[in-house]
Amino acid sequence: MTEIVIHDPTLRDGQHAVRHQLGVTALRGYAEAADAAGIPVVEVGHGNGLGASSLQVGRAAVSDDLMLSTVREALRHSRMGVFLLPGWGTSADLRKAVAHGADVIRVGVHCTEPSLAERHLGFLAEEGADGHCVLMMSHMATPTQLAEHAATAVGYGARAVGIMDSAGHFLPRDVTARIGAIHAAVDVPVIFHGHNNLGMAVANSVAAAEAGATVIDGCARGFGAGAGNTQLEVLVPVLERTGFGTGIDLYALLDAAEFAERELMPAPPTTGTVSIVSGLAGVFSGFKHQVLDAATRADVDPRDVFFELGRRQAIAGQEDLIVDVIADMTAERATG
Repeated sequence: MTEIVIHDPTLRDGQHAVRHQLGVTALRGYAEAADAAGIPVVEVGHGNGLGASSLQVGRAAVSDDLMLSTVREALRHSRMGVFLLPGWGTSADLRKAVAHGADVIRVGVHCTEPSLAERHLGFLAEEGADGHCVLMMSHMATPTQLAEHAATAVGYGARAVGIMDSAGHFLPRDVTARIGAIHAAVDVPVIFHGHNNLGMAVANSVAAAEAGATVIDGCARGFGAGAGNTQLEVLVPVLERTGFGTGIDLYALLDAAEFAERELMPAPPTTGTVSIVSGLAGVFSGFKHQVLDAATRADVDPRDVFFELGRRQAIAGQEDLIVDVIADMTAERATG
């Protein structure tokens, strides 16, 4: 039986859904519940990763230092994961995370720009840390390109590498082709992280496992940006029924999901209108709140905004494009 390592970014990716406002009590409570369930890796941080708390993408309620120390103390068995986007996080942030006891450090880059991870992965390799690399917005590259970029990241020192379906754009056949190509190109564990914009996150995650991925992400109740991530308490039993092992206690996992719904979120994510359009357009789910807020103020249809952002190939970190798109739409409307 192939063993799948479940990586749980509920306390990091889920921050997008609550504008990065999870507090210490919620962080500690969920970390303890996830640890009790035997989840191998529990990831924590601002939604955009280390060093990202800012006016542009949202101020976190809790500092990186306090988030890391709180979750590290709560985890008795699970490993603690963190995430970094070059440009937001720096080597100083990585050094701080290592000092706080982070076990798994992921560096996320746009799918065609693995070179942006070179310095950070090199630093982590020098520190002897477990540095991983994930290629984001992976629908914007072909399977062959992703395989080449994944191999490049491994050359920089990544101990695991894979893709994020950041926009929830994939169907299972898309995942099979991409994960299969990466699996054939590298000799390290392959990662898959799904979003649920088109309701395909669990199916896509199973397709990834069948194509060779051995590190699969999922969040309690799907807690995450937009339509949310792969729903963890559904993913685990589906993987096990499909023939993969996870080592996770089902009842304790369900208890952790109940805690998450009760204490972390106003309501579980749903595949609503905006999320569907975001997935079809291939736009990062984390743009949801900014698009809705700005479109409402300008009396512009947010669906039009998402499709235009998709045409402009907007990626995470380019939230300023939302303002540009709406300004252009308003100007066009004014001139007829």
